Amino acid sequence: MTETAEMKNTLRESSSSTAERAFLFGRGDRTMKVIETIAEMRQVRKQLEGPVGFVATMGYFHEGHLSLVRKARADNPSVVVSIFVNPAQFGPHEDFNTYPRDLPRDLALLEKERVDVVFAPPVEEMYPPGFNSWVDIEGVTERLEGASRPGHFRGVATVVNKLFNIIQPDISYFGQKDAQQALVIRKMVRELNMGIEIVTLPTVREPDGLATSSRNAYLKPEDRKAAPILHRALSLAQELWGKGEKDAEKIRQQMRELILKEPLAKIDYVSIADPETLEEMEEVKTPALVSLAVKIGKTRLIDNVVVG
Repeated sequence: MTETAEMKNTLRESSSSTAERAFLFGRGDRTMKVIETIAEMRQVRKQLEGPVGFVATMGYFHEGHLSLVRKARADNPSVVVSIFVNPAQFGPHEDFNTYPRDLPRDLALLEKERVDVVFAPPVEEMYPPGFNSWVDIEGVTERLEGASRPGHFRGVATVVNKLFNIIQPDISYFGQKDAQQALVIRKMVRELNMGIEIVTLPTVREPDGLATSSRNAYLKPEDRKAAPILHRALSLAQELWGKGEKDAEKIRQQMRELILKEPLAKIDYVSIADPETLEEMEEVKTPALVSLAVKIGKTRLIDNVVVG
C-alpha cells in the first residue's frame, strides 16, 4: 500500500507516543494502558481476563461510540478500544487528511468509561512498507456504500481482520448506523470461522433525530439545521409502511421528494433492501433495511432504519 508522508504525519500528530510506545493513563489504583505497537498489544492481551470485549473506532468520540464502550464494559471483565484512522478505507478524494482527530479528548473519555486498554497504532505499524494483503468480502460490498465508495469495504474488512488477529477479542461491538459495515463484518467472521461474537447496538441520535457521527463536526450551522432531513425521510418510510404501503419504489420516491425539498441536500442513494443480501425490494417484506446517503452541503451523511 502506498502511503503519503502527509498521511503518516497526520496520524503521528494525533497520537501520544513515548519511547516505550506504551503508557498508562489514569489516576489512583486503576490505570488505562495506551499501546501503539502490535507486539506490546499481544503481550498485554495475554494478561487480560476474559471474555474480552472490543470496540474498533477511528476516534473523535460521540455518544454512539460511547454507547458501544459502555455495553462492552457492562458485558466483559476486560475492554479494549482501538483508535485508528484507517487510510485503506478512504478513497483518493475523500477526507482522510481532514477527518477529525482529538486523541487526548478521546483518551479522557475512555478513562471515564473504565476502559482497560487502548490500542492506537500509527499507520506504519498497521501497514508497513510492502504491505499488500487484503480481505475482500464479495456480494454485500458491491451495493450502497460499496457502489458509492469503491474499495471502501476492502479497507474496512482488512483493518478489522487485522485488529481481530492482534487483539483476539471474544465479543466485538458495532453500531447500527453503519448497518452495511456490520453486515460485512458479521459475514467475514462467520465465513472465515473467526469465532468472535458480533453485537450490533441501536443508532444513537440527537434530539432532532440526526444520527451521531464524527463527520457531523463538518456541518456548518445552516447544514446542521438541514441535516435532520435524513431522519425525517426514514420516519416517512416507517409511516408509509405502517399505513399499509408495500410498494418499495413508491416509498423510495416519496422519500426522495421529501429530501429534495431541502435545498442543501443532494441524494446519493435511497434504498429499501433485504437486510442480509442488500438486494433492493420491489415489495416491502419485513424485515427491510431502509437506508440512504445524502450530502448536506459538502458533508456526506448516512443513516438507516429497519422496518418490521
